[in-house]
Amino acid sequence: MKKPIPKDEEIVLDPKRYIVSETDEKGKITFANDYFCEVSGYTQEELIGQPHSIVRHPDMPKVVFKLLWETIQQGKNINAVVKNLAKDGRYYWIFTEFEIRKDTDTGKIIGYHASRKKISRHVIEILADLYAKLLEIEKKEGIAASEKYLVAFLKEKGESIEFANIMEEIHKFY
Repeated sequence: MKKPIPKDEEIVLDPKRYIVSETDEKGKITFANDYFCEVSGYTQEELIGQPHSIVRHPDMPKVVFKLLWETIQQGKNINAVVKNLAKDGRYYWIFTEFEIRKDTDTGKIIGYHASRKKISRHVIEILADLYAKLLEIEKKEGIAASEKYLVAFLKEKGESIEFANIMEEIHKFY
């Protein structure tokens, strides 16, 4: 499926509704609720079986997803703020709660559940600037340099954290 061309038009989310999806352990979508379809512009048929990156906006630094995947693959839940890309090229910002789904018999990770909701404009503005800086570093020096900058940014704010809480820590400062 061809990625849409991003345009500078935000989709305003309903603060009373949640976007919900589930993926398998590799990140392929196995469930998408009606609101996810409505906001993203994709049908259930277009989403199911696709990698969740189908809605990844090019403004998102790869280091955010690197840290997210490292955390959830360790069996830890994580929260993250993400800018997504709709099928028509518009974008929407979400606060996402990623939860691990495990096989009840083996305890093995079998997938992930994510529910998303609207976040404040203030947090979006702060993170958009931080993400732009991380993306700029990634393009010039790579993901490792971007991660180093992010760790230094958080340490400068006076926090020593695990990446599982990275977005919660960023929110504390703003």
